[in-house]
Amino acid sequence: MSQARGLPQSKEALLKSYNKKLKDDIQSMLVNFEEIIKLARMDEDSQISKYTQTEEDQYEMQVRAANIFVSDLKQFMILNDFPSVNDSILKNTKNCKSQQQDLDNKLTSLRDEMAMDLFELEDEYYSSAYK
Repeated sequence: MSQARGLPQSKEALLKSYNKKLKDDIQSMLVNFEEIIKLARMDEDSQISKYTQTEEDQYEMQVRAANIFVSDLKQFMILNDFPSVNDSILKNTKNCKSQQQDLDNKLTSLRDEMAMDLFELEDEYYSSAYK
């Protein structure tokens, strides 16, 4: 499969690992965001004081926000890995242009052969006594 796409095995594996990391980071961001929203609600019947609960919730929100920020940085680094993406695009473009040139040459050759055959058939038809 990697040869069909024109990517070396290592770059394809790298792209797969980037995709997996990206999905995991997005899932982590979602969980952290949900937990921050849950922390915004106040529990009325708690055994600790409201001030202590507020401080604990604020600390947990800061940690989760930092986790989201780290995930954002990772996502930015993954999505903006331009050198390997550009190499892949360049190789695929060269491969497609090569295939296009090859097909154009074959079609031109086929057209010329068909024109010659048609000319011979027309010549035979018009010079035939059985028309």
